[in-house]
Amino acid sequence: MADLVTIARPYAKAAFDFAIERNCIEKWQNMLVLASHVSQAEQIKSVLTSDMKPDSIANVFINICKDELDEYRTNFIRLMAENKRLALLPEVLNLFIKYTLERESVADVDVISATPLTEVQLNKIKVAIEQRLSRKVKLECHINESIISGFIIRTGDMVIDSSIRGRLNRLSDALQS
Repeated sequence: MADLVTIARPYAKAAFDFAIERNCIEKWQNMLVLASHVSQAEQIKSVLTSDMKPDSIANVFINICKDELDEYRTNFIRLMAENKRLALLPEVLNLFIKYTLERESVADVDVISATPLTEVQLNKIKVAIEQRLSRKVKLECHINESIISGFIIRTGDMVIDSSIRGRLNRLSDALQS
């Protein structure tokens, strides 16, 4: 099972990234739902394991799913058929849905600074972190005068330390080694 997820992951990630870029996540998900159902049909399973050429198998999928396909989604089906991966469509769909849910969730981000940050600074931080995490963020601001200047951003296992205290500690470590 883990092997299937490993093989399906690049396809799901590519489809998801493309869908985000084109702002059409719902359309891609609808296509993947339909294509996943098609790939699980008994008649199609026999086609997938037959000696048919990948182009012919892709054409079968494209004819069945044509209402949900545009040029890009058609190319996606053709690519998966060419690589003999159409049987992985249920896994691709599951991963796509997982990526969508992660993107829609809100990440809690702690921002620690020596002095209160302005709204402009907070907005810049929020936009940059949302871009980096590919999801919405909720900032929790804290004041800690011991960091001297700058700020520290923490979310999950990611830490961005641009404080003077952090820089001094890194310089001290570098000088001692």
